[in-house]
Amino acid sequence: MHAKNSTLIKRGLNRLLTAVFAALSIGSYAQTYEFEGGTLSGGANIQGCDACSGSIVGNLGQGGAVTVSANVAAAGWYKLQLFYATGDARTIRMTAGSAPGIAIPCDPSGGWSTAASKYIQVYLNAGTTAIVWDNSIGYAPNLDKFTLTPVGAPQTQIISFGTDNQVVYDLDNKTYDVYFNGTKVVVAATASAYGNNSNISTGYTTAAYSSESFTDNIGSGTKHTITLTGGFTNDMKQVFYTYDDKDYLAVQVALTGTGANCYKMIPLTSYQVAPNLGSGDTRAVFVPYDNDAWIRYNAYPLNAANFTASEVTNIYNNDSRTGLVIGSLNHDHWKTGVTVSGGSSQTAYVQVIAGWGKSDITRDLRGHGWVSVGQSLCESPKIMINANNDWREAFEEFGSANAALNPKYIYDWTAPKPMVWNSWGAMQTSINLAKSKAVVDFFADDCPAFRSEDGTMYVDLDSYWDNMTDAQLAEFVNYCHSHGLKAGIYWAPFVDWGMFNRPVEGSSYQYNQCWTKVNGGQQTLDGAFAMDPTHPATKLRIDYFINRFHTAGFDMIKVDFLTHASVEADSYYNYQVHTGMEAYKEGMQYLIDAIGDDMLVNAAISPNMATGPFAHTRRIACDAYSGIGDTDYTLNSTNYGWWQNQMYDYLDADNIVFGNVSEGQNRARMLSGVVTGFLMSGDDFSVSGPWQAKAQNLLQNELVMDVARKEMKWRPADGNTGNAAGKIFYTRENDTVYVAVFNYLAGSSTLNIPVGRIGLGAGSHNTKELYSNTTGTFSDVFAVTLPGSDAALYAIYGGLLDTGSAIANSSLSYTYPNPTNDHITVHFADALSGEANFAIHDLAGKQVWSATLNVDGSESPAIQTSSLAKGFYLLTVTAQGKTQNFKFIRN
Repeated sequence: MHAKNSTLIKRGLNRLLTAVFAALSIGSYAQTYEFEGGTLSGGANIQGCDACSGSIVGNLGQGGAVTVSANVAAAGWYKLQLFYATGDARTIRMTAGSAPGIAIPCDPSGGWSTAASKYIQVYLNAGTTAIVWDNSIGYAPNLDKFTLTPVGAPQTQIISFGTDNQVVYDLDNKTYDVYFNGTKVVVAATASAYGNNSNISTGYTTAAYSSESFTDNIGSGTKHTITLTGGFTNDMKQVFYTYDDKDYLAVQVALTGTGANCYKMIPLTSYQVAPNLGSGDTRAVFVPYDNDAWIRYNAYPLNAANFTASEVTNIYNNDSRTGLVIGSLNHDHWKTGVTVSGGSSQTAYVQVIAGWGKSDITRDLRGHGWVSVGQSLCESPKIMINANNDWREAFEEFGSANAALNPKYIYDWTAPKPMVWNSWGAMQTSINLAKSKAVVDFFADDCPAFRSEDGTMYVDLDSYWDNMTDAQLAEFVNYCHSHGLKAGIYWAPFVDWGMFNRPVEGSSYQYNQCWTKVNGGQQTLDGAFAMDPTHPATKLRIDYFINRFHTAGFDMIKVDFLTHASVEADSYYNYQVHTGMEAYKEGMQYLIDAIGDDMLVNAAISPNMATGPFAHTRRIACDAYSGIGDTDYTLNSTNYGWWQNQMYDYLDADNIVFGNVSEGQNRARMLSGVVTGFLMSGDDFSVSGPWQAKAQNLLQNELVMDVARKEMKWRPADGNTGNAAGKIFYTRENDTVYVAVFNYLAGSSTLNIPVGRIGLGAGSHNTKELYSNTTGTFSDVFAVTLPGSDAALYAIYGGLLDTGSAIANSSLSYTYPNPTNDHITVHFADALSGEANFAIHDLAGKQVWSATLNVDGSESPAIQTSSLAKGFYLLTVTAQGKTQNFKFIRN
């Protein structure tokens, strides 16, 4: 008995000594540093803490800091465990020597005397490094101690993608790094899932790799799966999707097994996202969930960023344009937030949270619902990670990937870009049949150039259309059609403005049966109750109203306040629906099925991303009217959300109201629509006022309208404006670059625009300002001086184009005057010599005039138009083997 005990003791000592010597030989022992032993500054002080390892350092942040010197034998990566205490969520920023700072968000620990800890990885040089702990933009948690443990050489799985890109998965520690162009951009990312248990990738004991081919709507590639087992009831899968011809990847986390359902899944948490930005103006973009309540995008300086964006963010350098997009590609089940906390101008903490909501962003008043209830597989959204030399291209690739993975449920739009008038701009509550007909008369008789490429235009009745009877609505539609126009209507399918109990139209239900229940009561948003989109009463009500619109013969519908359908609820009528996004999808599919395939669908207030499959066009920002402030507001959204034009056929900048404001503000407001997508006029043209003459002038300026009709997509030149709008947008078609320039200030302003910022190369360039029809030249730097509250639209041609620019234009031949009364002349960009064949056709394609004329130079002979009826015409000129087409209006 004693001999056996002696043998066991020897074996135990041998094992212990072997472990100690092994640890010492690789330096894997932990070093502990107490914060109270550091150097305090800026008001930081030592406080008592019964639950800590000793005292604790408090009053950190807003100038308060503590510096602790750490000494390590070898350079390399170290696992740092930070012990802290805080009663609310706070962030500490750690800067090790000259390395970029690292932001460390700290969840509440349970109180100021209760310690908690979290792990990060940090790279340290050999020797002594001064580590500074502070927070310049907010208050920090109290700090107890930290430990450092060397990270040994792990067993890794390499996943290659694109050109010189790879994921390096640490099979020992269950973290992953992402490299782009050989540079580590995402450091030691982890995954987690929260449901019946809290499952964290680093807590699993075993990791195994497998792969298989896959194909989705983006393309073909390889699905790489790391299966984590041991340590938790449910197994975890970390999935990496790489594509054969893409330089980006998608990541995902999943739980498997009984009880796998979750209310939150986090496929990526990294304390060091460092996209190799270099020096310059580095930014991170806050992206809103919807376009309600005058919410704005914001491009924060990276070192001051501390926000959660909806679905996606972009971390970039505005000077070099290098950028990194991280965002969700699926929206059927989850609302996703992307938290960014800047550690420095080069690095940020990033966490992607599926199952996120915030009352002033997603409009939710309760927590996110559960996904995959009762199922054995629960998956997060796929999350794109995309580094690109141009942050704008990265955003556009993100939008394009979203469009591919969330294809159109609505029918395909094949007609040209629409032109629309909407009553809410100025007429608003005073709408009636006589006024509506008067608007039709105005556009038919006095503003015939405000038309799309196929000569159509929509006259759209907004809220308060129910001032009219169904018979009057049908009469209005017929009146539009008889004047060659199309008719639009408005409706909010998922809100109850009455907010009192009564019968639901088209059903035997009462309204109190289909109000969305949130925390036991109704949710009021924008002055209306949200309605459960899965309830039969809501669906019967949709049938009732859409049938009325079909019976009247409407060609377009503007649907509004769609965010109400996506709020998280206590429960839904459809017991298989558990989240706001699931409810939204069911409601929108039913709505689009009811609308059918014969109406243009324009979404107003609505989720940015999830609405993509269900609308042809969407408002970029809501409730904008006439002033320069409205232009700044809408173009803020265009400047940072333009990439959604990959998901919708067209975006719009809301009501373009000329009203009584200055001509400059009118130009800016109109140009905001051109840059954003399509034009939606909004003045009350049923009554006399200066807006009528302004519309006849601006909406019939054929040089500007020709650009407005084109199927071109504009880009911002810069992304350094915070929550304000950019001043410069540009696009290209063939050999012409179009540049829109805005001045939001009250006084005159001059912009000096380097040619490279607008897709031009070096050399001499010719310009034409299209509002004024004035010409000029410049080289290298394009200088534009604008009066206060004004805008200009330039066509630039000649010289060299930047062949690296991915955006696409026209010869600057044109007709004048346009609109015209008695004659029109053609100006040719390239002078002609000899005979040319001229022909004029009406919109029906009928030739109404033709002649062979001699042209000597850049100007054609005057062509008489006094015998033509008022309307829209196409002039065709064929000379020297080349045919050119020109649209003009006979007033």
